[in-house]
Amino acid sequence: MIIYIHGFASSGMGAKAQIIINHFKKEAIAPSLSYIPDLAVDTLKQLIERFISYEPVHLIGSSLGGYYAIHLAETYDLKAVLINPSIKPYETLSAYVGNVTHFHDLTTFEWSNRHIEMLKQLEIKRVAKPERFLLMLQTGDETLDYRVAKDKLQGANMIIEKGGSHSFDGFENHLKDIEQFFF
Repeated sequence: MIIYIHGFASSGMGAKAQIIINHFKKEAIAPSLSYIPDLAVDTLKQLIERFISYEPVHLIGSSLGGYYAIHLAETYDLKAVLINPSIKPYETLSAYVGNVTHFHDLTTFEWSNRHIEMLKQLEIKRVAKPERFLLMLQTGDETLDYRVAKDKLQGANMIIEKGGSHSFDGFENHLKDIEQFFF
């Protein structure tokens, strides 16, 4: 089972989520998670625990979803693909305290300092097994500095492309790389 973990203010209906669902079919799910970090991670833990007893579980996390994927991969000893992951979302997302609009349906939610504190509690200070990660970065990411993830995950499998964007332009061209890493 592959669980796709979307980023901040996104959903399981986003473009990368749909690419993964269409490619991996019944082997993948892309839940729409709560904006509240503790609830999002609790939902993901429940999903992992539901599947892990009878099939391998793999994670794909984008941006904030990459941060969650690091936490969960370390907790459950899972392989994870990280797409332009946020490494310090408690810093980068502090600028969004207040009303935030979801990208998919344009509903709003209140992002608070309490949510930032929840993110701090999920931080993995040092990755125990960097080889369990495939790190996909684009240097043109306008939201996050790709070098922060590259430095944090030394020893991981890496795909680093010049240019691109935070969305990871051409993501669909790397589905075979993801398959090879997982299977």
